[in-house]
Amino acid sequence: MEKGPASHSDFEVDSRDMHLQSKVRSLRVVDNARVGATALALLMSITILGVSGNTLAVYDHTRLPGDFNSLFSLALWPAEFNIRPTVALVVGSSIIMVTNIAALCFSKVPSLRSKTTTHTSTTFVAPLIGLTAALISIIFFYAVNASNEVDTFLSWTCRWQDVPMTQQPNWGTLCHQSRTSLYMAILLIPVEAVALGLAGFQLKTEKYADQYSSATRKGSQSPALSGGQ
Repeated sequence: MEKGPASHSDFEVDSRDMHLQSKVRSLRVVDNARVGATALALLMSITILGVSGNTLAVYDHTRLPGDFNSLFSLALWPAEFNIRPTVALVVGSSIIMVTNIAALCFSKVPSLRSKTTTHTSTTFVAPLIGLTAALISIIFFYAVNASNEVDTFLSWTCRWQDVPMTQQPNWGTLCHQSRTSLYMAILLIPVEAVALGLAGFQLKTEKYADQYSSATRKGSQSPALSGGQ
């Protein structure tokens, strides 16, 4: 028995399905890009935490107690020394690391991803917190480091980086570590911004796809969706 010609409604349903499939494919691409940006931000935050934490550890092991600083003129570190910019990088990178780990867990662990509301919130909130932490760390770093009266890790170690040292503190190494952590913290800002933008686009597309799928199941499009994306 020959099949009759396809009706106009059949073509309409097919076009809707193709449109929905196109949105699903776009969602996969955006989701993979967001996960990639999140993973990159995680690796950068771990590097910043390790490098900045190491500089603080070297300072803690090589500085003299306050009483000794007043007795010896050749103290390795100045009496007035501001470590807050480096501490800000440590705190900021720690926050970014935790939020990105949470975002990756909710993106890749099936049992967590199935919790739609929590997954949706984490997807957007994690890069938002990461971007905020990166901005605050950099602003604070430059605000304090701009002082000409009190030295920081960056200003002090880079001032003496050409002085050869056979043991800790090695000024040249500490200078490079301070610069590396600072530059990576700066680069974290656009990385987190990209992750946040992708998360926002993903949430918007997911919402549209859900509404479009619901309207298709009901057999008609709402006016809001008929002028859709």
